[in-house]
Formats: sequence, structure tokens, C-alpha cells
Amino acid sequence: MGATIGIDLGTTNSCAAVVEGDRPGIITSAEGERTTPSVVAFTKDGQRLVGTPAVRQTAMNPNRTFTSVKRHMGSKWRASVDGKDFTPQQISAMILRKLRTDAESYLGQPVTDAVITVPAYFNDMQRQATKDAGKIAGLNVLRIINEPTSAALAYGLDNGDPQKVMVYDLGGGTFDVSIIEIGFGVIEVLATAGDNHLGGDDFDDRLTDHLIGEFKRTTGTDISRDPMATQRVREAAVAAKKDLSAMTSTQVNLPFLAQGTSGPQHLECTVTRAQFDQMTKDLVERTTGPVMQALNDAGIAASELGQVLLVGGSTRIPAVQQHVRELTGKQPSSSINPDECVAQGAAIQGNTLSNAAKGGALATRGQEILLLDVTPLSLSIETVGGVATRIVERNTTLPANYSQVFTTAAAFQSSVEIHVLQGERPMAADNKTIGKFRLKGIKRAAAGVPKIEVTFDIDTNGILTVSAKDLDTGKEQSITITDDDRMTDAEIQAAIRDAEQYAAEDAARVGTMELQHEAQRLINVANEALAKAGKQLEKDEKRQIKADISDLSRTLSRKPKKGESVDANAIRTQMDRLEQSSARARSLMDGPQEGE
Repeated sequence: MGATIGIDLGTTNSCAAVVEGDRPGIITSAEGERTTPSVVAFTKDGQRLVGTPAVRQTAMNPNRTFTSVKRHMGSKWRASVDGKDFTPQQISAMILRKLRTDAESYLGQPVTDAVITVPAYFNDMQRQATKDAGKIAGLNVLRIINEPTSAALAYGLDNGDPQKVMVYDLGGGTFDVSIIEIGFGVIEVLATAGDNHLGGDDFDDRLTDHLIGEFKRTTGTDISRDPMATQRVREAAVAAKKDLSAMTSTQVNLPFLAQGTSGPQHLECTVTRAQFDQMTKDLVERTTGPVMQALNDAGIAASELGQVLLVGGSTRIPAVQQHVRELTGKQPSSSINPDECVAQGAAIQGNTLSNAAKGGALATRGQEILLLDVTPLSLSIETVGGVATRIVERNTTLPANYSQVFTTAAAFQSSVEIHVLQGERPMAADNKTIGKFRLKGIKRAAAGVPKIEVTFDIDTNGILTVSAKDLDTGKEQSITITDDDRMTDAEIQAAIRDAEQYAAEDAARVGTMELQHEAQRLINVANEALAKAGKQLEKDEKRQIKADISDLSRTLSRKPKKGESVDANAIRTQMDRLEQSSARARSLMDGPQEGE
């Protein structure tokens, strides 16, 4: 069995961690970074770039570069490239595969198991989509864990004194707030709330729109429909946002952003922190509702909190920190890294589960902690009149198992459709559909006579499964959740094959590039040998060397047709010929030359 890692699969950046010895540590990427941008790009020559390499080419390739895919998890959104559609799970799997590969290089051993984090407010489909992404990436997902809970686990490792903690998690694309009680050996989530469409991306959008507006005001040119120019402005907006967390003003300079009638046009603009705070004030205030809801659901006042933990890169914004102080009356703790603590907590949980499976001895304090999480949203069934009849209340401790008996609404029904919903609204139409169940073979009887027991089982990942039983006949039937947004087992297996094929193609591509570089090096050496030792060679020798150099150069410069690959065998054969024909010239190259 390989190592078990913890993964924070983020909207903007992702991070991986592992427990080594008795402490969780961050796994650095192949680029030497502690976090990996959650960006995937498809180049025109067929390469797939993930992370920093994908970010670097975004401005030149914006329509084939995909960011913030996490916001689309569990939806019908697709990325279309060269006539092929990719689901959010597949794009996310590419990010997870890179994290896995980097972890294997970092650890020097295979990585098979992982704990992956999700926003606390992710619904059933989003959680299942995340688990499917891990499967496509070749990972055995031991657990899906809520991000605030994971952060608290990382914090609780060193701060085990009994206390109630608020985790305020404002990431790149989602916002969560959880009230967590840390006791002696127990971390229990009391309540959670949030907004799946609020995060750093929204702050970036506001500043990007402001800069585009300023450019139009000063130059008269609207670049909003120019993908390349807009991407440059967005990158500058992200950098400016970060600057404004440390400075009260920053300068944005983008030369040659557009071409006007009188020549090149440049963006030169000063942005103050006060301006940025004003344009994003409503975004910061949107976090108030979830904070108050979480406190109310937990049944505590803000004054009862021992600590407020800030998680997610967007909590570095001074206005956000000030808002948290005003809401809670507490100075937020800075004892944990907001970018890394979620992955560290996931690594601790992964280490706990891995050792428990092996039956091994406890290695860290983290393995002595019992983690009790909750379901973020209520689960209901649509009943007569379109009412959402609540079965499982939000903030129910996981795992959970609830049953309720239903009956038929019409006489002599042989089947019933059960519409399962997730959300807090009283009417079914206002909640999220997560599945529709059809139970067949019901005993034909008058309306209201059949007794159908439907059982909801929510596992520790927060993922729902359903079973049904006809109490009249005692016959139990399994019911499959069907939803168009979910990938079927066949689709997942196809995606796994595609990912494995791509990994093999990528390895072959890297091998081919290395072969091409080696061939070019041989050509350079042979040319140098001809120049230095040419007078000592026979004419036939020189002619053969030049011919072999020419053949190999033509092969290297030949671009494969669409659907074809570089002919590595031809390159190797011609390299062998050149090595043989130039062997004497190369041996003479370092020796004394004529006339010396």
C-alpha cells in the first residue's frame, strides 16, 4: 500500500499534504511551489498543462484554458476542446493527478489513498462529483471531509483545550462558516452554513471590471470582448488585489493593451484600498448571513467563541478581517496558514484512517481525535401539494440513518416516484433536486393502504444512498439515485481509461522531447567535429557525416500530420548512423589539430 495524502482541491489553488513522523507537512510541486494553481490548459499541439505551466500561457491561450472549475462540480457544465467535451470531474481529475504525481516524486513511493476536502456547503452531487474526480485520477478516496472541519483538525492538533471555534473560510470560489467544538479528543461540528458562489473570484471580477472601465474612459476603447486583453487585465487585477492587502494603494501598468487609431494604447491606473473596499463592500457583507445562521443553529452567541480561524486566501483582505472582528468581537487567529491548513487537516485524517485500516499503533495526537461532522443541508421528499417534507435536518451529525413510512396517493398504484430534495425551503420547487426514485412492484391496494419505508443513509463523506422496503410484503428493493448531472459508472470508467491513456501519451511525449533534444545535441557535436577535425578526414567520411546530419535535421524539423506522432524509431536509427559516421571526427575533435 502506498502513502496516504490529504488534498485541498481548491477553486483557485490546490494543496497536498502528508503526515511524516508525527507532523503534517506540505508536499511541494514539481515547480517547487507549496500550492498548485487549479488551472488546466489544452495546447494546440495536444498537450495538457496543469498548474503553473497552464497559468503562464493563459493570456495567449484563454479559450483553451480552464479555471475555477470547482464552481461547476455536480453540474451540466462542460469544457469543449477540439470537439471533445470534458466534465468538471475530468478537469478536476487532471489537477488531482498532478498532485498525486508530484506527491509520488516528493515521497519517492506510490500514492494510492487520499482524503479530499470540499466546501461544507457542497451538496450530495457535488460531493459525489469530487469523489468521482479522485477515482478518475487513480486515487482511492478514503474520505470526503469538509474544509472548515479539516482546518479545525489542523488547528486542534496543537490547541486541544476545550473551546468553541468559528472557522470562517473564504476561498477562491466558495464561502463556508462552521461552528466547531474542540474537546478532549473530540472535534464536533455544531453547525455549518455558507455560499457556494462567493469567493476570491468575485473580488477579482469587480477589480477587473473597474480596470476595463477605466481603460475605456481614458482611451475610448472597449476591450471587454477581447479575450487576450481581458486576461491580461484580470492577471493584473489579481496582483493588485494582493498588493492592496499590504499597501493602501497600488499602480497597474499594462503597456500595449490595445491598438487605437493613433497607435498603441496603455493602461495606467492607480487603485486605492478604499476604492477596492467600496467596490467589494457588498461581497464582504454577504458573509454576514451565513455567520449569523451558523451561530443561531449552534445555539451560541459570538461572545462564547474561544477563537475565530480565518481560512482561504481571500481572508487576507483587510476589509474581510475587519468585518469578522465586527461580527464576532474577536481578533481572528493567525496561528494557522490559511492556504495550507485545510490540506494539513486532510492529511491528519488520512493518516488516521490509513493506520486504522492497517490496525497499527497510533502515531500522532491527530489519530486520537474523534471527528464528528454534520450534513450541511436538510433532506426532504416532495409530498402532496408540492410540499418539501423534511426527513433529515441540516447540521445532523454524520453518519446518519433516518427512515420514514410513505404511502400511495392514488388507488391501485403499482409504483411510486419519490422526489428527493436538498435545501431549506418549504416548497419542493424551491429546493435542489438530487434524485428521483421509482419503486416498482407495490402491492395493488386502495390509496393510503400500502406502507413504503424509505431509508436515507448519509455516510461520513456526506454522500446519500437510499433504500426502500414495502412493509406489506416484506420485500426490500434497492433504489438507484438517477440524476443527469452525475457521471455513470460507465462514464467514470471511460474517463479513467482516458486519463491513463493521456498519462501514457504524456510520458511518451516527454520521452520524445528528450530524444529530440539528444538528437539535436548530437548534430551540434557532429558539426563542431567537422569544423575542428575536418582536415584530417577523408572526403567520403565528410560527405557521409554531412549527409547523416542533413537526414537527421530534416526528420527533426518535420511536423507530424494531425493524428500522427513523431517517428521516434526513425530518429533513433538516424542518430545511430550519425554516431557511427562521426565517431572518428568526434574522437579527433579534442586531439591536436593540424598546424599546432
